[in-house]
Amino acid sequence: MSDWTDRPGDYRTGQDPRGAPPLSFRVPPPSTRTAPLPGMPSPAAPGRYDSGPGPRGGRGSRNPRRRAGRGRRYLRNAAVLSSVLVLGGAGTYVWADTRLNQDVDLGALGARVPAGEGTNYLVVGSDSREGLSEQDRKDLRTGSAEGRRTDSVILLHTGAGGTTMLSLPRDSWVTLPPYVDPDTGRSYRAAPDKLNAAFSLGGPDLLVRTVERNTGVRIDHYAEIGFAGFVGVVDAVGGVDLCLDRPVRDKDSGADLPAGCQTLDGAEALAFVRQRKQEAQGDLGRTRNQQRFLAALARKAATPSTLADPSKSLPTLRAGLDTLIVDDGTELPDLMGLFEAMRKATGGGGRQLNVPVADPDLRTPKGSAVKWDERRARALFGALREDRPPGG
Repeated sequence: MSDWTDRPGDYRTGQDPRGAPPLSFRVPPPSTRTAPLPGMPSPAAPGRYDSGPGPRGGRGSRNPRRRAGRGRRYLRNAAVLSSVLVLGGAGTYVWADTRLNQDVDLGALGARVPAGEGTNYLVVGSDSREGLSEQDRKDLRTGSAEGRRTDSVILLHTGAGGTTMLSLPRDSWVTLPPYVDPDTGRSYRAAPDKLNAAFSLGGPDLLVRTVERNTGVRIDHYAEIGFAGFVGVVDAVGGVDLCLDRPVRDKDSGADLPAGCQTLDGAEALAFVRQRKQEAQGDLGRTRNQQRFLAALARKAATPSTLADPSKSLPTLRAGLDTLIVDDGTELPDLMGLFEAMRKATGGGGRQLNVPVADPDLRTPKGSAVKWDERRARALFGALREDRPPGG
């Protein structure tokens, strides 16, 4: 067992047993297990879940602490509204609010884990080609596959215990809860599979239920952005600055970037965050790159020159909304809260973590997968549920 595995609570450091680190940082080495993890809520355990109509007419139970924080929420909403009014007037706020695609109903999900402390966002980057022309698909090398699959899954927690951005590798070997195929109506039992399969088989609903089942963390808000929106946001802010300590080349994603500091446009950024074949730890290396890029994007989008310039801020807002899908409880102030939490996590005011793993190349009937470390993952998820700093 490695030294890293022997140190409780350290999810951030360690040596790669198989060679080179992904770009300019080290990836946590393998540290054991598929989910649901022992000690976590299980659908078979009575009394651990709430379901059915809640006090708000079918949207499930709400966290009682939120009622106590209404004053703070009103102040935050007022601040957001004031900012939007300054940038583009009341019409801009109304326009942006009505553009939200609130297509996910978290309140309709059954057998959910109990609410914890703080607020949890599930942020999904999907490979949806919606909004891309045939030429765009060719230029961006996105392929022609229809439907949506996950390219990234991030659990973002914010609360009194600080802000944590936790990447869940899309190849994580987890347990899918029982579900009904939305296309055929056929029912399926709970079974092990990759996390990405939850999204492709049952969309956001099954993905949220799978994440909750395997982490024990209640998801409060869902946000998903497709390829077109990602590219549009990067281009709208004028590109994102990134320094690479070695060249990045991947024919599948189209990445062809030299070593050194450079400004990535939307197409280059998409290729960079999608590539993984030259990473020593594959999917784990890709999640590290995604976190690193999001940090750079958050810094660029939050600069005064971007926020105060309507020619940049409004196109950024428009590009983000074009392919954004959120839950029906998410409004514009909630998105601002999401952005602020992401900015804190990537700007030194929070933590960027990868789920601890025991085996990054687990052999399964569904191909190579990422097996979580039982003890460390359980401790990490427990800290998020209780709004404690991980490892504290």
